Amino acid sequence: MSKNFDVVVIGGGPGGYIAAIRAAQLGLSTACIDDWKNAKGGPAPGGTCTNVGCIPSKALLQSSENYEHAGHAFADHGIEIKGMSLNLGKMIARKDAVVKQNNDGILYLFKKNKVSFFHGRGSFVKADGGAYEVNVEPIGGAAGETLVARHVIIATGSSPRALPGADFDEKTVLSNIGALAIGAVPARLGVIGAGVIGLEMGSVWRRLGSQVTVLEALPSFLGAVDEQIAKEAHKLFTKQGLAIHLGVKIGAIVNNAEQVSVEYTDDKGVAQKAQFDKLIVSIGRVPNTNGLNGDAVGLKLDERGFVAVDAECRSSLPNVWAVGDVVRGPMLAHKAEEEGVAVAERIAGQHGHVNFNTIPWVIYTSPEIAWVGRTEQQLKADGVAYKAGSFPFLANGRARALGDTSGMVKILADASTDEILGVHIIGPMASELISEAVVAMEFRASAEDIARICHAHPSLSEATKEAALAVDKRALNF
Repeated sequence: MSKNFDVVVIGGGPGGYIAAIRAAQLGLSTACIDDWKNAKGGPAPGGTCTNVGCIPSKALLQSSENYEHAGHAFADHGIEIKGMSLNLGKMIARKDAVVKQNNDGILYLFKKNKVSFFHGRGSFVKADGGAYEVNVEPIGGAAGETLVARHVIIATGSSPRALPGADFDEKTVLSNIGALAIGAVPARLGVIGAGVIGLEMGSVWRRLGSQVTVLEALPSFLGAVDEQIAKEAHKLFTKQGLAIHLGVKIGAIVNNAEQVSVEYTDDKGVAQKAQFDKLIVSIGRVPNTNGLNGDAVGLKLDERGFVAVDAECRSSLPNVWAVGDVVRGPMLAHKAEEEGVAVAERIAGQHGHVNFNTIPWVIYTSPEIAWVGRTEQQLKADGVAYKAGSFPFLANGRARALGDTSGMVKILADASTDEILGVHIIGPMASELISEAVVAMEFRASAEDIARICHAHPSLSEATKEAALAVDKRALNF
């Protein structure tokens, strides 16, 4: 016997579980299907982000940063530690505990908001009479279930892209999944791809003692980041000990289960060969559409395999929506959440909205990198007249007290109207500081607006105020 709902969400990651909760809040009978499972085979909603992405990586980044501080920076604070050692097993266990807390939190939220949760893999069966039949293939071999809904939201996320000839075994050749569960600190770690995942995971294992080599195909470092910020990041990461090689062309990769050899041509055209104990491949992600059985209902995919949607996340089918990594746009958890909320509200007859121009980006390295809006090179390419102001954390009192003065805040504003067009930060707590810029840009604030707002002293946020003052060449502390 089938179970009927107003909305069925396929996928319980950030886009899916948030969409389900919001739909339920709006009075719609809602079900969410998710097939992630924990080590014991139980449900583990939260998708890649919670299980093998955002959450566990931040846990390891925090632990590894504490380890590095204890070994190097604490002495400057008069804290002397003798006989310090690394218990990697406990560090990984803490990461796993943080993940479980988030899994359990989502299950609690489903119960609180009366969302029916189904632990299994969802797929289309057919469209019938203005509704869709969705099959749930449960985890563990139990009998399947059939759900019928007027609206279906696809939120199936993405998976790591493998290099041809270097399939993931998650033992020696690792995706983000294996990179978060290495059992012993590798002496030599290779990372292919200098993007967010590569830099964050490379940073974790470098702090814990690995010799890390990053191989990047692009000739420039962090090409999506403001060029000035990217150059500063490259300098700081290199100083920390990351060996970053740009403009490389990867050749043969041989995995003999004990180590991995990588042949590549460097930016000067010289053939090179490197041996690694572990190799992390982070060259992008692909949408999860296999297994959806979209052909059964005529679901249209684009040329790259994403679910084809319009600006409001409507697919080619009436009342079938898609959000998050499985559709166009940045693969960011918070972007997926915003789309999930917007779609639930549209289904309920409201006017959900997502402003792609004010979605913040963050790289959780040390120093952190965060930005919102356009970069200086984008403004130049578009012929936009602009003013720029920046302020270094070296001149910020709170940063000095923290002992972390790397980086800067940079603000770009329209030359005639002073409206803020982009804010770029590299430095301590950049992930938190960027929110002020997002709010300002949502309200179309000017640099002068931020410059005139009182910021607490001493605080890192004063660097944002000073950068806004610098747009008009009147910074007070630099």
